[in-house]
Amino acid sequence: MLIDVLRLPPGADLPAPLLTELTALYAADRDFQALSGDFPDPDDIRPEQVAAALAEELANPDVEVLLARASERLAGIAITLARHPDPDDPDPWIGLLLVDPAGRRQGYGRRLASHVEERFRAAGRSAVRLAVLDNNPKGLAFWTALDYEIIGHRGDRRLGRPCAVLRKPLHSPGLSAPTE
Repeated sequence: MLIDVLRLPPGADLPAPLLTELTALYAADRDFQALSGDFPDPDDIRPEQVAAALAEELANPDVEVLLARASERLAGIAITLARHPDPDDPDPWIGLLLVDPAGRRQGYGRRLASHVEERFRAAGRSAVRLAVLDNNPKGLAFWTALDYEIIGHRGDRRLGRPCAVLRKPLHSPGLSAPTE
C-alpha cells in the first residue's frame, strides 16, 4: 500500500481526477456517512461538498491529509491534526480514517492507522488521540482492537455529537511500555 500526503497551496483546487476518486471513496461508505451527518444526504455526496470539506480541513496548517492507494486505486484517507485547539491537550489527533468498504478486511485500515502512528512517533509525539461517535460501534471495535483506550466522553468540536475519546501511547519500537 502506497501512502502519500496531500499537499495543496492555500486556495488551490483539488485536481478533478483526485476529487472524483475522493468523492467515490466518501460515497462508498454510506453507513458511516449516515452515522456522521457530515454530508446533508449520505446517498448523494457531491464533489463540491467533498472539496469544501477538505478545503476547510486543509486551511489549518496543523492538518495533514494522507491518501492510501492499493493497486493504484484510492483505498483510504486519513486526516490528522498535529495540534489540538485545546492548549491543555498535548496529543496529536486522527480526525478521520476512512477505508473503501470494498477493501475492508484486507488490512488497509490497520496499515493506514499504523502509518499515521509512525509519523507522529517520528515527530517525537508520545501518544495520539481520536474520537469515535457513540453511534459507531464498528468504529469503536476497530480502534480498540488497535490498542486505543477510551479515556473519556464528550461532544465533538464541530457538531457536538456524542463521542468516546480514545488515546494510544506511542512507544518507540523495541522499547517496552513504561510501567506505572
